Amino acid sequence: MKIYSHSRLETFEKCKLKFKFQYIDKIIPEIGQSIEAHLGSVVHSTLEWLYHEIKKKEPKTIEQIISYYAEKWQEEFTDNIVIVKKEFTEKDYFNKGVGFLVNYYSKHSPFDEKTIAIEHKIELDLTEEIRLIGFIDRLVENIENNEIEIHDYKTGNSMPTEKQIKNNRQLALYSLAIKETFGKDKNICLVWHFLAHDMKICIRKTDEELENLKQEIITLIKQIEETKDFPPNKSVLCNWCQYKNICPEFTKKSNQGQEKLDIWG
Repeated sequence: MKIYSHSRLETFEKCKLKFKFQYIDKIIPEIGQSIEAHLGSVVHSTLEWLYHEIKKKEPKTIEQIISYYAEKWQEEFTDNIVIVKKEFTEKDYFNKGVGFLVNYYSKHSPFDEKTIAIEHKIELDLTEEIRLIGFIDRLVENIENNEIEIHDYKTGNSMPTEKQIKNNRQLALYSLAIKETFGKDKNICLVWHFLAHDMKICIRKTDEELENLKQEIITLIKQIEETKDFPPNKSVLCNWCQYKNICPEFTKKSNQGQEKLDIWG
């Protein structure tokens, strides 16, 4: 059984060489994770904790939430975390997370939705040989509409276009698994929380759209399995890549810069 995830598929499409380093060669990167990744991880952990407390009927104040966030930030922060944007400091990113949580709390308190699962693991057999796995940030049941809401938190600065949101396959893929678990007749609402923009966006997919997506993913995975050449793909994302120190494209760029310094030195 071949195991795939949304992040694995996305990595292949963004940079085949990074895919090879990470999933085929299984190279442990020497470069630490980015401060943006650390921020996203701690905010997710804090919201996960908050909803577990709510399910236990132990709601928290915003002060308690920020206190938990601060503790997790320090607990998980390491010296090798990379800050690419040098105009910002660790404190700037920490405060950004505080802002995310304050805005989220203000908008959603008293948290009276019917949350039925947090960090819910999904497994979906696309074929007899291919399994998709993933984790859903939060599931909400809306009994009146016979609907399950799949919630996902995004902490990145960039706000996708309407077309990009409609074409985003992560939550759509997860909805295939949710229908398998909760029933084919369930309506599914895909909910993105863009925390940096204090925005919540919901979309719905038809069964036909989901089936088409399933076939597209099966085709993509077959392409991955047949791939023999893994070239690098230069993009702005290279600055955040944990494998840039062993990437020939990035190394070439660094060497060219050094050659210029040697000429004028």
